[in-house]
Amino acid sequence: MLVKLERRGMIELPPAKPVSFEAGEQATAKPAQWPHVKTTLSRLSGIKLVVVNGDKAFSRLWRTMMKAHHPLGDGPLCGAQLRYLISSDQGMLGGLSFSSAAWRLGVRDEWIGWSEATRAARLPKIALNSRFLILPTVQVPHLASHILGLATRQLANDWQQRYGEKPVLVETFVDSSRYRGTCYRAANWIDLGLTQGRGRQDRAREQQVERKHVFVYPLQRNWRKVLTAPLELPRLMPSVRAQPPADWAQEEFGRCRLSARLTQRLMTMARDFWGRPMANIPEACESTNKMQAAYRFLSNDDVLFETLLQPHYAATEERINKLDEGSVVLVPQDTTSLNYSALTSTNGLGPIGTTVDGAQGLHLHSSLAVTVQGVPLGFLDAQCWARDPQEFGKKAQRHALPIEDKESHRWIKSYQAVAAVQKHNPQLTLVSMGDREADIYELCAQALREPGAPKLLVRAKHNRELQDEQERLFETIQAKPVAGYQPVKLPRQKTRPAREAKLAIRFATVILCPPQEKPHLPRLEVQMVLAQEEDAPEGAEPIEWRLLTTVAVESFEQACEKVAWYTQRWGIEVFHRTLKSGCRIEDRQLGEAGRLEACLAIDMVVAWRIYHLTKLGREVPDLPADVFFDQDECKVLVAYRNKNTSKTKGKKQERSAQVPNLQEAIRLVATLGGFLGRKSDGEPGTETLWRGLQRLDGLTEGWRLGDP
Repeated sequence: MLVKLERRGMIELPPAKPVSFEAGEQATAKPAQWPHVKTTLSRLSGIKLVVVNGDKAFSRLWRTMMKAHHPLGDGPLCGAQLRYLISSDQGMLGGLSFSSAAWRLGVRDEWIGWSEATRAARLPKIALNSRFLILPTVQVPHLASHILGLATRQLANDWQQRYGEKPVLVETFVDSSRYRGTCYRAANWIDLGLTQGRGRQDRAREQQVERKHVFVYPLQRNWRKVLTAPLELPRLMPSVRAQPPADWAQEEFGRCRLSARLTQRLMTMARDFWGRPMANIPEACESTNKMQAAYRFLSNDDVLFETLLQPHYAATEERINKLDEGSVVLVPQDTTSLNYSALTSTNGLGPIGTTVDGAQGLHLHSSLAVTVQGVPLGFLDAQCWARDPQEFGKKAQRHALPIEDKESHRWIKSYQAVAAVQKHNPQLTLVSMGDREADIYELCAQALREPGAPKLLVRAKHNRELQDEQERLFETIQAKPVAGYQPVKLPRQKTRPAREAKLAIRFATVILCPPQEKPHLPRLEVQMVLAQEEDAPEGAEPIEWRLLTTVAVESFEQACEKVAWYTQRWGIEVFHRTLKSGCRIEDRQLGEAGRLEACLAIDMVVAWRIYHLTKLGREVPDLPADVFFDQDECKVLVAYRNKNTSKTKGKKQERSAQVPNLQEAIRLVATLGGFLGRKSDGEPGTETLWRGLQRLDGLTEGWRLGDP
């Protein structure tokens, strides 16, 4: 870092002094006497690896050995390092060392499939086998591969003990002009290909060294998941602002953990995406300079999916803080897949379908906070990842894995994010909700672990065993008497028209037994509500919801309340549809999965704001429009309203300058998007708002250009 500062002219360093890396570990004056061993591996006894670090005598012996017989000598080794001597009952047989991994390595990074930012954060989990020597006086067939097996079994624990970080992958370079890498192949190391021939000091990007073969060896089964997992950042805490934010972009992104220049670019991109939610990046940016700046922003190593969403999480928590004491906040969570199969040259994508070579893309798991009326307050958590093609098709092994190593752990991580907000707001009740995929025993156990934790409401998928009951969960709740009937309005979905369903309500307290393969988990006392449609229209699939919850259900009214809460889970599906159809995130064309994720973070906030606007117009229609639209946008909407009013009346009328209320403004925007406003049309939806906002942005830009 000091050298970099000096190159930038910020400091001046004194002249460099010669430095010896031997540090008092000078080679012995007398030539070392190495043992002469010629035998078979089965007859060689007592083979073990002795850690050199911390023992001066061993260190002198190791350096002497490497100086005399290894083509690269004894070093210096880069960064963290661990050296071993190969010991046996017949004497020292050789030595090897491990040090910090290469900062960038094309074939390795492409094979792992991680982003630039993830690589920078997770590189300490890779170790480099920087030296490996069997003394020339030792001739034992298969000894080298045997030593590599010992080293890969011992390295992870030794490295963790010394540096506090457990490596999950080890790499090495083999000079193909000298060696063939036979021992590495025999030890099941994977040959990834050749390096580009650039050394660490090759700033001119010219080939300066021999190209070498890159071999890697995984130290644990889920190594790829560990290396490519989304980065976890400490949450930004809601804080009292010195002054109100200038606009929504500053409110949602102004506190981002980026430099002031990058944060400013982020807010500019958010405004551009909002103005043209259906446009691609060049069209949304409008100019070549802004387009190039946007692409540079998305390519920056510091621009991460998690980093961009942190200020939005804090803004969401601020909105939650403003709710009345005793309010209930629902947090539905759900997963959707993003199809980028058309981007055949994009790195870091994974399978999203039923076959490993089928559709390729990313998975997104979102947790959206909403009021009980359905107004979306923002995200509390979001996770984006690509599935590992190497792990595809191993579903049968899932029962042997702990929950932390499964993809389903995303539900627990989301719940933990809700728990962090609940801890800061004990006067409110936060309820994490999920569909049948969220019926995870460990998730329910987490929700019951602490009294002040958020509540849980999920749709049951597994017909679990119950304590002290002859029948299982589903049969037990079905046998309960009907407590009453509750009407529920079902929205239109695909081929199903909107309708009202009359649901029979049953409820009971049950004690769940843990799955047979998880006897260490405790038994859980939860409430169950069964909402069942008895007289469904002909041809319609009857509604049947089996809901498990940690919230008290002691009466028919409380059971109906939980059913009403669950209907708000549709909000997360509406948001995902808004994100795909309105913001057209699957049409983004970027060369790295990490860049797609960064762009997705901005699009998510834009899509939330569109959805939020739709709901606000229905819940608080009398708010003035300028709480959501800026001054110029309000002027355009007033002019558009007056124009339509004059046409309707058939004569000129005095124009009104009064700012419309929020509901009227939203309907005007929707009219720009094709909304007809007939009695049977109801309130406008997100799709017409997408189109209307795009037209409003163009009209506002013309207004500004023509305004003297």
